[in-house]
Amino acid sequence: MSRISFVPTSDWSDELRNYVAADSATDLELGITRMLAHAPELAMGVLSFGGTMATKRTLPERLIELLRLRVAFHNQCRSCMAIRYRAASADITEAEVCSLEKPEEAESLDDREQLAVELGDRFACDHLSIDAAFFEQLKALFSEAEIMELLMHCALYVGVGRLAAVLDMTEDLPDGFNLPFGQDHHVTPTAGEPVVVR
Repeated sequence: MSRISFVPTSDWSDELRNYVAADSATDLELGITRMLAHAPELAMGVLSFGGTMATKRTLPERLIELLRLRVAFHNQCRSCMAIRYRAASADITEAEVCSLEKPEEAESLDDREQLAVELGDRFACDHLSIDAAFFEQLKALFSEAEIMELLMHCALYVGVGRLAAVLDMTEDLPDGFNLPFGQDHHVTPTAGEPVVVR
């Protein structure tokens, strides 16, 4: 049970309701927005950041989805792990999602994907290890604009994913992903049947 109550969409501001197309979204798609709605003006900032990262990105959908799912594992964000975005789902098999358990051994990941996933690991678990030497590795495979894009994705996924975990948001999740948060309940992106959205 989430630690903050859900605000019914009928009580949302028009701006918030229209931005997330609340009238046609499922509860899973509405996700954390149902709690962010307690502070609608601030919610718009978080949602606008996420929306811009989704619509203005230049990096491949597949690479971003691999990064998102890997960070979701570190955060233990159940809803992030339960969701597969339609734009990337055709490019990633569930076997490849399984390979994210040990990405350094994943044969299907190319060099850029491997390095992006490593960046996500470091950002989520050991951010101070992202030093000058690691930036040189990044610069060998990505432009500086792409590196900034990767870092902003990491910031979004780590921050909002941890927010969802702290809020203990497990309602509406498929079986396998709806375990309570805590040290004894680690979940992987393959814990249950994922749901394809948007």
